[in-house]
Amino acid sequence: MIAHPIPPIYDPLSRVLILGSFPSVRSREQGFFYGHPQNRFWKVTAAVFDDEVPGNIEEKKAFLFRNHIALWDVIGSCDIEGSADSSIRNVSPNDLGIILDSADIKAIFVNGKTAYRYYREFSGEKTKRPAVCLPSTSPANAAWSLDRLIESWKCIKDAMQIQEERA
Repeated sequence: MIAHPIPPIYDPLSRVLILGSFPSVRSREQGFFYGHPQNRFWKVTAAVFDDEVPGNIEEKKAFLFRNHIALWDVIGSCDIEGSADSSIRNVSPNDLGIILDSADIKAIFVNGKTAYRYYREFSGEKTKRPAVCLPSTSPANAAWSLDRLIESWKCIKDAMQIQEERA
């Protein structure tokens, strides 16, 4: 059983929550989300927000705060072989209330089908909030080009603009 080693990233100004499934081996080694150089998360989100691609952990945190993004994973602990989502077993979820009770989250997005499945199984009923499933930025999702991912992920910025217009 491996416990999730990375704390959630959020502040009171966070408006969207993006959830992955569980950190990869590389991310666990680095102590931060989406640490594998072939994962396209940072390139995709930077393009969506017309921002520079952050390089180090401090730049990544600043990017998230600047764009009002909270980031965490659905799974708090599990058995996993390497980084393969398909090997995940014996799941215990993270308590998303930590973020949802502290920030005014307007929308929840999940990075890939595995995160979506576990969100629905463990968190959806508890939070009483729907999540939008986005295509995974993982290099294992080779069927999706970078441009196609960016286009699909633009709904995050759209959701934030709709909320701003309602405010």
